[in-house]
Amino acid sequence: MKIPKRLEPLVEDGLVDKVLRQLMSGKEAMVFVVQCGDDVRCAKVYKEANKRSFRQSVSYTEGRKVKNSRQARAMEKGSKYGRKEQEAAWQSAEVDALYRLAAAGVRVPQPYNFHEGVLLMELVTDDNGDAAPRLNDLVLTEEQARKYHRSLITQVVRMLCAGIIHGDLSEYNVLVDSDGPVIIDLPQAVNAAGNNHACAMLERDVDNLAAYFGRFAPELRATDYGKEIWALYESGELHPEIELTGRFKRSEKPADLNGVMREIDAARDEDTARRLRQGM
Repeated sequence: MKIPKRLEPLVEDGLVDKVLRQLMSGKEAMVFVVQCGDDVRCAKVYKEANKRSFRQSVSYTEGRKVKNSRQARAMEKGSKYGRKEQEAAWQSAEVDALYRLAAAGVRVPQPYNFHEGVLLMELVTDDNGDAAPRLNDLVLTEEQARKYHRSLITQVVRMLCAGIIHGDLSEYNVLVDSDGPVIIDLPQAVNAAGNNHACAMLERDVDNLAAYFGRFAPELRATDYGKEIWALYESGELHPEIELTGRFKRSEKPADLNGVMREIDAARDEDTARRLRQGM
């Protein structure tokens, strides 16, 4: 096929030998199957911000690091330079997440290169070597639904242990190869430790999985893995091999408001004493 304009720099620089076909066009990018030496890979070409249906928002980008204060100010002001840097940061977020998650043993496509706004990565395939189907395109048995749900909950835990939450996980962002589910589409990946919306996003991801697999195995709809996982994460007890129950017991004990106020007053008194000692 004719080489798309955005892929020309990769061909010119020898990273891609041939563009074989377009694989798909999604809300944020177009994906092509390409030949790279002896390997067949996929090239994800990110759409420009004004052509995407998925919009960045503060809830996703909160807590992400930027290069320097100049970049941060420009992004905050929304200048032309700032918008350009914001777009670059949005794209590189997926690249960074893929490298980190692959190293942590999470089932994601292996990234190979990021060049001129194009991500080169592994082409996930089925047993015949064709592009693997999305989870949404499959009809599952109850046993398969339970198996794939269990696998994805394990991946969610490993992702969180690596400090990342997908943020938009659903049956549309999962491929299924011969070994099971593979998680894709991560430009909106959330920094678990630095984002105030992290807990809600994790629970939403997990609830999406329960709702989808619950169509085939109804008992999965009654599970509460999201709250269980987050509670373990907050307490420092979460690890990749942890055994989960899918249940979460909410505390019925009323909050000790008087105790909280005593701690606040004590902290205030301590700060006042410190200032007096320092002659402030």
